[in-house]
Amino acid sequence: MAGIYLHIPFCKQACYYCDFHFSTSLKKKEELVSCLVKELELRKEELQNEEIETIYFGGGTPSLLSVEELRLLIDTIYQNYTVVSNLEITLEANPDDLSEEKIIELSETPVNRLSIGIQSFFEEDLQLMNRAHNAQEAKNCLSVATRYFDNITIDLIYGVPNMSNERWRENLQIAFDFEINHISSYALTVEPKTALDSFIKQGKYPDVDETVAKEHFDILVAETTKNGFVHYEISNFGKPNYFSKHNTSYWLGKKYIGIGPSAHSFNKTHRSWNVANNAKYIKAIQEGKLPLEQEKLTKKDQFNEYLMTGLRTIWGVSLEKIEEDFGEEFRKNLLKNAEKFINQGLLVVTSSNFGKNQNCIEKLKTTSKGKFLADGLASELFII
Repeated sequence: MAGIYLHIPFCKQACYYCDFHFSTSLKKKEELVSCLVKELELRKEELQNEEIETIYFGGGTPSLLSVEELRLLIDTIYQNYTVVSNLEITLEANPDDLSEEKIIELSETPVNRLSIGIQSFFEEDLQLMNRAHNAQEAKNCLSVATRYFDNITIDLIYGVPNMSNERWRENLQIAFDFEINHISSYALTVEPKTALDSFIKQGKYPDVDETVAKEHFDILVAETTKNGFVHYEISNFGKPNYFSKHNTSYWLGKKYIGIGPSAHSFNKTHRSWNVANNAKYIKAIQEGKLPLEQEKLTKKDQFNEYLMTGLRTIWGVSLEKIEEDFGEEFRKNLLKNAEKFINQGLLVVTSSNFGKNQNCIEKLKTTSKGKFLADGLASELFII
């Protein structure tokens, strides 16, 4: 099983915190879509022995594509790849693009999951982030989208300067009131060279406060649990049967190809990425060349990557898999290095027994206390 990610590198305006690759000019949109089609055709051999179980339109702002452009890209995948019958097709969208007419049109395409970038239901937060939509548009789009789509996830950002615990609780409650089945929620981070980074250095904005972010994270975990969500990955909360199949495939180490400028691909032994420049990407694809760089992952790289993704999820890191894939020495070293974090109550080794004649599966996982620190714990356990 494998996935296909398509990067749509266009946005109406730049959010202050974003460091993804995109352009605010739509002049090359048609040209770029035709190049995405061509890249899908050029790369079909890479997944010829795999069934495609997920397609994910990310960005940028994929909801800037017309329904015809989306259909063209989906049809190209069906024509060139082997696709499962219960395919998950996710479209990232911004509330200001989701008019009732657009939502109805999308509901008539094969797209069956919407990922809506709400970020906050409050005007002051949206203005601080320089989002293109306002608070009313956030609510309006959900009131319509929930009538036409059952599988909806929304993004919410916490740890925003001047966001009180009470306002964060209200954000979550509004999502629950809309009966949303999946929430992806991230702490506001200050990436180098972003507008937010510049404003904080100039004293125009207060810096983010990790103590506040941790309080918001604890509220997020408590409130989603109360409302029937499973905290299945550090930033992802889903009702049963509504986990993101596409993102889960990343965390479980399945193969995927990334189509479009700056998109990354992974085939278990190599990672590759396309050039993060629309003009260079278009020129290369039009010449029939793949504008990508590639690196071979060493055993240590693969081990570190498995740790990083595994510790972020409820599935944890299988010690049996570590031994099978990397050898007994890796397993021993991991447990030795993890000991101090186990003693601090941040990590735990759990056992699952699958019947009398089957082995006990041991897994290393973060505890509820260690979840917020998962990335840091993984990096402490990396083999350098």
